[in-house]
Amino acid sequence: ATDNGGIVATSAPVSITVNAASGVTYGLTNRPAGTAFLKMPKSFDGALPLLLSQTGAFTDVPTLARANGLITYTVNTPLWSDGTYKTRWFSVPNDGAPFIQGDQIGFATNGEWTFPAGTVFVKHFELATNDLDQTMRRRLETRLLVRGTNGAVYGLTYKWRPDYSDADLLTNSLSEDIVVQTAGGTRTQTWYYPSPQDCLTCHTPAANYVLGVKTRQLNGNYLYPDSGRADNQLRTLNQLGLFYPPITSEFNITNYPRLAAVTNTGATLEDRARSYIDANCAQCHRPGGPQTTFDARYDTPLANQNILNGILAKGDLGYDHARVVVPRDILRSVLYDRMNTADSLVKMPQLARNLIDTNAVVAVADWIRSLPGVPALDPPTIHPPGGTAVGSLTVTLQHSDPSARLYFTVDGSLPGTNSTPYTGPVTLTNSVTLKAVAFDTGFNNSVAATATFAIRPPIQLVSFSFNSSGQFLVELQGLAGKSYIFQASTNLINWVAISTNVAPANLFQFTDASSTRFPYQFYRAIEEP
Repeated sequence: ATDNGGIVATSAPVSITVNAASGVTYGLTNRPAGTAFLKMPKSFDGALPLLLSQTGAFTDVPTLARANGLITYTVNTPLWSDGTYKTRWFSVPNDGAPFIQGDQIGFATNGEWTFPAGTVFVKHFELATNDLDQTMRRRLETRLLVRGTNGAVYGLTYKWRPDYSDADLLTNSLSEDIVVQTAGGTRTQTWYYPSPQDCLTCHTPAANYVLGVKTRQLNGNYLYPDSGRADNQLRTLNQLGLFYPPITSEFNITNYPRLAAVTNTGATLEDRARSYIDANCAQCHRPGGPQTTFDARYDTPLANQNILNGILAKGDLGYDHARVVVPRDILRSVLYDRMNTADSLVKMPQLARNLIDTNAVVAVADWIRSLPGVPALDPPTIHPPGGTAVGSLTVTLQHSDPSARLYFTVDGSLPGTNSTPYTGPVTLTNSVTLKAVAFDTGFNNSVAATATFAIRPPIQLVSFSFNSSGQFLVELQGLAGKSYIFQASTNLINWVAISTNVAPANLFQFTDASSTRFPYQFYRAIEEP
């Protein structure tokens, strides 16, 4: 007899109890033989193939006909990659049945799997170049991750040629602007191609190097393109003899952990949010990882993840009492703030992301708002929201809650209830940093709204004189780089422009060459917008 692992054995008669399977046909029924490393070197120090066609991953590169041994798979919650479409394969080396432990994945219901040396993971990226027709796609890159003989991995990126005849190895990272058609015209999307060094930034030792291929990501149905049959991926892979130890009862699979897609509205908000955090953060944010502020792994109970009210290690982004996540307060939840920006100095993950995942931002915000706790007020709105003015400027504060009490400061400090209460428009005559906070019964106070104002004096007369020709000279103080119109009048009603100049410095001069023709004149200088 041959078991699910491919082991052939003969024994004396024994009594056994059989747990009947579901009767559903498996997604795949035959495990093909797979060459260790395909045609890749055993380590990054080896001779790296310069072309995708030389890696052994595809028998025909233009059509993406995969090599024998590569098995297609998908994940429940993908890493956000700026909206690209991804296809995934992996190959675990073997010479065919019977399979020995060295031909199999070290299976675990929780945590990470282990893979034998020579396992190769392939991920292919395409970007839709028309927002109205997602079938119009451009091939961007194909990445390979190779499990070496030392237990670690190395990763390579192959950038596709415009004619799709092949893809070339990149030795360094690269950014490329890609034009995408929209309903109103076009937009430009920047795509980041990672370097081999970038690959190891995410594929960390703490995460056992391989990120997506694990129980909680593959515990879901997949329509296998080779057979046209849908099946639970764990069930199919187990039947193929890929797991050691094998899953002895398929009925247990439904009890194994399973991540939920962030767009799966049939799952709870907590499952969707925690699944997304696991897929996008757990490679670094985990015990022993490069970032240990919190434990992003879905396997860790929420109460032990140090996410809720977790103390920050790398900055509060300017928000008072900020934490990893503050229940019912999205702005003080730095995890949310870093998701909701494309600023390279703030965003997370930092690598290979140039767009905001709006679906995830909405789901995580809804989850934070659903958590038990006291809700926080939204911050006030400052009008105008900052800027430069000449002489003075009137500022108003507004809030959506008519019962909210607003307090403000003009020295950059955090307002409290002992600060100046807002009772009406505020006139500023000096440069200030204005901060405003909202308070109300039954709510936590808002984060501070901040606006910076530069108030400078209007143009001023410094001195005047006459030159040796009797022409009138005036020295003025304004702002370097601004344009000024110097005008003259004999009656204070009719004004004539004498000259228009860009001030080379804050102190500048005007000369009226016609002043000798008049017994007297009046002058004024006007700053252009």
